Amino acid sequence: MNVRGKLRGGILAIVFIAASALLYEVSRDHKSVQANRKLSGGAADVIFAAPGKVEGLSDTIDLGAAADGVVKAVYVTEDQFVKKGTLLAEIACEDLEAALQAYVAETDAARQARLRLLRGARDEERQVAAQKTASARATLVEAKAQLQRQRVLYEGGEISAVDHDRANRDFGVATAQFRAALRTQRLIAASPLPEEKARADAEVLAAENRVREAQERINKCAILAPIDGTVLQVNARPGESFSTVTPRSLFRIADVSGRRVKAEVDERDVSKITAGQNAIINAEGLTGERLAGIVTSVSAVMGKKRVFADDPADKTDRDVLEATISLAPNAKSLPIGLRVTVQFLSNNKH
Repeated sequence: MNVRGKLRGGILAIVFIAASALLYEVSRDHKSVQANRKLSGGAADVIFAAPGKVEGLSDTIDLGAAADGVVKAVYVTEDQFVKKGTLLAEIACEDLEAALQAYVAETDAARQARLRLLRGARDEERQVAAQKTASARATLVEAKAQLQRQRVLYEGGEISAVDHDRANRDFGVATAQFRAALRTQRLIAASPLPEEKARADAEVLAAENRVREAQERINKCAILAPIDGTVLQVNARPGESFSTVTPRSLFRIADVSGRRVKAEVDERDVSKITAGQNAIINAEGLTGERLAGIVTSVSAVMGKKRVFADDPADKTDRDVLEATISLAPNAKSLPIGLRVTVQFLSNNKH
C-alpha cells in the first residue's frame, strides 16, 4: 500500500471515530429531543423519556421452597386466581412429621413428670408413710417402757445385766426406726427443691422447643401464596427435586387486576420528575397507540438499571431512580414484562 492509500485510510478511520462519538453524545444528551420526535406533531411538553416495563398492580413474585426435598404435589395451574395463604404446592417431609410425633410424645412425658414433681406424692403414699410413722412411734413407746421396767429390776438385782442390755438395745433400735419413718413422712410431704423444679422446667422447655422447631421445618414444606393474585407461571412438577442451595423459581404470581409501569429515570433527569406528573407510554407492540399515565410514586433511593434497551449506546453502569406510573383500566390487556418508553410531560395538561 502506498503512502496516499495509508493516508486515505487514516482519514477515514478518524472520520468514523468522530462520527461514532458524535452519535453517542447525541443519544446520551438529547433523549428528550428524541422523545419529542416520537410524538406526532413534536409535542413540546415532553421534557424527557425513560425506559420502563409493564407490571401488574404488585411486583411479580418468584416463589421457591424453603425446604429441600421432592415436590410432593402441585395444587394450582397457570392463570388461576389465588387468595393469600392458598397452598400452591408441597415438598415431601414425611421424615419430619415422624420426628414431630416423637417430639410431641417427649413433651407430654416431660410435662407429666413436672406435674408429678410439683404435686408431690399421691395421697395413698402419704397415708402409708403416716401409718409407718405411727407404728414406729408405738414401738418406741413400748420399748421405752420396757427399758424403764428392766432398769428398775436390774437395779434391784432381780434380773441379769444381759436382760437389761437387751432392753436398752431394743429401745435404741425402736428410736432409730421411728426417726427413719418420720424422715420418710416429711420427705413425702415436702415441696420439691428449687433445683428439681428448675430441672423439670428446663426439660419441658427443651421438649417444647424441639416440637416448635420441627413444626417450623414442616411449615417450610408448604408453598403458600404470599398475596392475592394470579399464578402466572408454574415451574413445579411432582417428583422433581428442589434444593435451597441452588434455588429456582417454582411459581410466579402477581396481582394482574390492573397494570402499572415501572420506569427507570436517568440520574441526569431526577430533578424533572415529581409525583402526580403526567406521562405517555409508547411501545413497539402498541402499533402506534399511546397510553396516558400518572406518576404515583418516586423512589427515594437510586439503584441499578434492570430495564435494558437494544440501543448499544445505552449505558448500563449508570444509576437510575425508579418511578411508578399508574395506567387507565383499559391497559389491563398489556402483557406483563413488556418493555415500553415513558415520556414524561411538563406540569401543563397534555
